[in-house]
Amino acid sequence: MTDYIPKWTAGAAYGPVLSQTDLYLLQTDLEINPILTNSHSFHLVFDLISGQTGGFNNDARDRDLPFTAKDEPATLPRVSQLIIITPLSPWCTIVKNENGVTMGDVCQSVWKDYTDHNVTEPEFAALPPRVQEQIKRAAIHNMQNQNQGHAQGAWAAYYTPAVAPNRYRRVDWLRERTYFECLRKNDTYAVQRLGFKAPNIFIMELAS
Repeated sequence: MTDYIPKWTAGAAYGPVLSQTDLYLLQTDLEINPILTNSHSFHLVFDLISGQTGGFNNDARDRDLPFTAKDEPATLPRVSQLIIITPLSPWCTIVKNENGVTMGDVCQSVWKDYTDHNVTEPEFAALPPRVQEQIKRAAIHNMQNQNQGHAQGAWAAYYTPAVAPNRYRRVDWLRERTYFECLRKNDTYAVQRLGFKAPNIFIMELAS
């Protein structure tokens, strides 16, 4: 694992934030924050269903740690926009921050993108029946977990299971793979998915 690198400290003491145009003109390679590549001693635990973030140190897995590095830049040089895709879904998440995208921006944008948007009827209809059933079960499971999380005291013990929803969120599409694993570069895959490559297109891996 990579040791902590002081250059990732949160703040504005860096070079200028590169725009999308700057990236295309300069073709600058971006270094991803080691926490996002899962090569840091702090292992990020980010749940796409709840949006909660935390983590643990690989040398002390029994202790939960807060995600105190969320304000650190997601990349160096800093950029105003990241494009995130994953082989597990057909969608593209755009993360924006004119002052430089942070790791907190990445988590917040991905969470909102997958929980605020529903799967469209044509998207759902294009799936095989077996996968549709898996998404339906995931939606019920996710809804029950969320509702029970809001329940308090004795109410939780008498909570009535949720009725199956008639619309499915993008996070339901992911089924059991709802935990962030890492970001990585793969220009070949980016071209296959988007028709082009760019320094700020990253592939998101997810785990169960």
